[in-house]
Amino acid sequence: QVQLVESGGGLVQAGGSLRLPCAASGRTFSSYTMGWFRQSPGKEREFVAAISWSGGRTYYADSVKGRFTISRDNAKNTVYLQMNSLKPEDTALYYCAASRSLLPRSAEGYDHWGQGTQVTVSS
Repeated sequence: QVQLVESGGGLVQAGGSLRLPCAASGRTFSSYTMGWFRQSPGKEREFVAAISWSGGRTYYADSVKGRFTISRDNAKNTVYLQMNSLKPEDTALYYCAASRSLLPRSAEGYDHWGQGTQVTVSS
C-alpha cells in the first residue's frame, strides 16, 4: 500500500514556475511508476507526465512537453513535477499517482492517488 501527499501548489503569474513534490509512504516506492495528472472543473482528469521506477524513462503530454519536468528521488520517497513557463490553461488540481505498470498514460492504469494540490495561473 502506498499513500501519497502532494504539496507546492499555489497562485502564480503566467510565465512563472512552481515545483510540486509528492511524498509517498511505504517501503516499495521505488518499485512503482509514478505519474502526475490534472483536472479542471468540468473536465476529465488529464495525464501530464510519468516516470519509471528507476527514473530512467519519462513520458509527457504534448501540452506540457518542454515546459514541465518529472523527476524522483527514491531515497526520499518523493516524486517532483517542475513546471516552468506556466500558462493560464495549466490551472487545475494536480494529482500524483502510483502504478505497478510501466508508464501508463491513463488514469485507469494507476492504483494509488493523492488528494491533489491546486495550481492557479493568472494572466
